[in-house]
Amino acid sequence: MVTMTELESQQKFSRMVPRLIDKIHEFGFEITLGDAYRDPSVTYGNKNSLHKKRLAIDLNLFKDGKYLTTTEDYQLIGEWWESIGGSWGGSFKDGNHFSLEFGGMR
Repeated sequence: MVTMTELESQQKFSRMVPRLIDKIHEFGFEITLGDAYRDPSVTYGNKNSLHKKRLAIDLNLFKDGKYLTTTEDYQLIGEWWESIGGSWGGSFKDGNHFSLEFGGMR
């Protein structure tokens, strides 16, 4: 099995995110950007977070001007994201989290 380097994974993820944003709009939603990169020296949250490896992004979802906050609100988008090889935080109650698995982390 060929394993991608961290840089190769970051590059793949960077190509996937615009597709995700376009698909969200196709589904009739709007978004704002949430947490993406987290400085590794900052100690809050998961010390092994994929955000610190530039392999995760959180998106804030809106429909008809209403901010949607539940994991269920992101179900359609999350399932699509997983269908193209991404990892969706809905599996661990973090519906607005979209990442690319790396080193066993999602």
